[in-house]
Amino acid sequence: MQTAQIENIIATQFADPHAAADLQELLAVVAEREGADPESSELALGASFIYGYIEQVPYLLTVAWTSARNVGLESEIKTILDMVESYWIEDDDIIPDTLGIIGVLDDAYCSLHSMQALSDLYRMQTGKFLFPNDLTSANRIMRKIIGEPYATELDTIVSTALANSQIKDAVKHLASPEKQKLFASQATIWGHDPVKPLPVGKLSGLGLSEDL
Repeated sequence: MQTAQIENIIATQFADPHAAADLQELLAVVAEREGADPESSELALGASFIYGYIEQVPYLLTVAWTSARNVGLESEIKTILDMVESYWIEDDDIIPDTLGIIGVLDDAYCSLHSMQALSDLYRMQTGKFLFPNDLTSANRIMRKIIGEPYATELDTIVSTALANSQIKDAVKHLASPEKQKLFASQATIWGHDPVKPLPVGKLSGLGLSEDL
């Protein structure tokens, strides 16, 4: 999995001197929509959450790729990762890339929602985590920030990619008794450390919480 181009896109957006202000302006709109009246410090914390969420995308894509190869899901996950990579590169996204850092929120959500959906499916069949992070709460919060109808359109893209990859059938094969014995002998299936936790439990001042 080559993430250099994605890393360059993220670095470019992070270097924009207006990025933080743009995120805080967006979060103020989201908070108003959720009936909250945040202080400036809460808006800054929300912007920090978004930075952290986007920043971890290349690393977690690499972790997922490594983990999938370790358990024989290389061809299936490649289909999903190809979709993710092409979404980052395309300019005509659900949220246009011309909007600066706001324009990569959908790219990041598409990436991490795909990875979590894949990990959930894997764990449901084998009892093992595909990578050492649970992104469920962070994805829910990002979904709320993105809002409708964009979030549902992104969910459809992810579910279509999962279906096209035939990953469900492949994972079911991994749940065979022989494979389960192998999994039981493995401490982990990845060679990477988890990323730094995101402050998902500290965004209630923006009307956002883990229990969305």
